[in-house]
Amino acid sequence: MAGLLVGAAACAKNNNDETTSGSNCGNEIAFFGALTGGNAQLGINIRDGAKLALDQYNKANSSCQVKLVEKDSAGDPAQASGLASSVVQDAKILGVVGPAFSGESKVANPILSKQGVVILTASATNPALAQQGDKTFHRALGNDASQGPGAALYIKDVVKSKKTFVVDDASEYGKGLADQVKKVLGSVVVKSAVVKEKQVDFGSLVNDIKASGADTVFWGGYYREAAPFMKQFRDNGGKATFVAGDGVKDDAFVKGAGEKEAEGAILTCPCVPPEKLQGTFAADYKAATGRDPGTYSAEAFDAANILLSGIKAGNTTREKLNTYVNNYTGKGITTTFKFQSDGDLDPSAVAVWAYKVQGGKIIADQLAPKP
Repeated sequence: MAGLLVGAAACAKNNNDETTSGSNCGNEIAFFGALTGGNAQLGINIRDGAKLALDQYNKANSSCQVKLVEKDSAGDPAQASGLASSVVQDAKILGVVGPAFSGESKVANPILSKQGVVILTASATNPALAQQGDKTFHRALGNDASQGPGAALYIKDVVKSKKTFVVDDASEYGKGLADQVKKVLGSVVVKSAVVKEKQVDFGSLVNDIKASGADTVFWGGYYREAAPFMKQFRDNGGKATFVAGDGVKDDAFVKGAGEKEAEGAILTCPCVPPEKLQGTFAADYKAATGRDPGTYSAEAFDAANILLSGIKAGNTTREKLNTYVNNYTGKGITTTFKFQSDGDLDPSAVAVWAYKVQGGKIIADQLAPKP
């Protein structure tokens, strides 16, 4: 089974070896992220990837199952503190797949870490999260210190931009990613601007970009705002190449902007194209959900399986599970996992991909250039 991780045989779909002691049963893993709100689909992708891992594990370990507890943040950092407190108060929850977004992670991680809850995010990419001193923090993908330069070098070397206009949404994620891009592009950046959360009218921004003479727009933010911007930009004659990060890489962006308007958009992501995943994950996911895997579904599947492998091995306290994840080395369906002392992945395991919207679909274009 594709979900099999090195040293984690209990995660395999076809493994019926139920060796976990009954006294160590009744444990829980939480999903922490948006299931409602304007960027909910990103959270749903992650929840469903984690859920598939648990469903397969529980089928193979029916006498000692692990429960998935869902904590819907709506992607709102203002809700993160209360949700994190509810997680730590449930002694059965040993670890979290999430938090999903960087803004909520900044708030929730110190609360979760202080009480020993293992954090294994499949999507929060702000590099600063690894520098907060949260001892239980782990990240199952590359951060924006890899994605930002990758996007910038794609703009410079592949798009061959002469003038780039950089936009961000002032979020922990969006601003952090845009800052990385601006740092690498340097004088290629002709101008920058900030948009507001839930903004729907981008008329003045469209005019500003057109007046700047920019041949490329980089968007640091999420699809909720990027979609209406893209539609208005194209409808008003905007011709510049549109490049954005993983927060825009969802079919909801294409649907919201319109297939014609979204055509040719470039979306970077430290995530593996579905066709390059190992084993039967893509087919299993579609059978379970009726949909193809979305952005970070596979990374969440791997993250959940790492936690499950630790529980299967008898690490049924928060402290023991954190030690297990700290020392974990194994191959998932997306990459080989080994965590540094700050919780980030070993850089050798990180790859950033550029995707392109073609014919209404988001397809892999190429690996983004490395610095």
